[in-house]
Amino acid sequence: MMSVQRKHLWSAVAASLLILGSQLAAAQDSNSKVEKARKDIDSDAAAILKDFRAMKGAESMFDKAAGYAVFKVTKAGLGASGAGGGGVAVDKKTGARTYMRMGSAGVGLTIGVSRYDIVILFETPERFASFVKGGWDSAATAQAAAGSKGAEISSSFFNGVAYYQIGKKGLMASADVSGTKFWVTEDLNKK
Repeated sequence: MMSVQRKHLWSAVAASLLILGSQLAAAQDSNSKVEKARKDIDSDAAAILKDFRAMKGAESMFDKAAGYAVFKVTKAGLGASGAGGGGVAVDKKTGARTYMRMGSAGVGLTIGVSRYDIVILFETPERFASFVKGGWDSAATAQAAAGSKGAEISSSFFNGVAYYQIGKKGLMASADVSGTKFWVTEDLNKK
């Protein structure tokens, strides 16, 4: 009778070890996917920021900023439109990185698919912190975008923010920010 109980006990222990092992392997795989996603976002952001900073007037604005955010965006539509993308917000003082997503919806004459990048500069640590905490709406973004003169780098912030949309041909003259929302990507920000 005792040997049957031992067999069941050892079977239960073996099954538990197999389950634990598979859970650990899944967690490691998940961690490596998160690390890869972060690396990809950081690499894209560095390339976008390098191109942005090479534009006339951009380096001066970047130097004044307490923090910045960089996003890659894809927009598609046929009448109604939608855009989505991902990126990172960086506190220049601490180097802390917050991985984020963005999305927007709109109505208008949009046909096809386009891709562009967004660079947002924050004049103060408070404006940066507000953005990262999710206190950001398209109205503030629209005002910041409207504050720039055509397709040039503005030499000042609008309400503590400077917003730039960059397409294949460089800085875009009019930024479409209607219905835009930015939020923190929880799974990419877990320690």
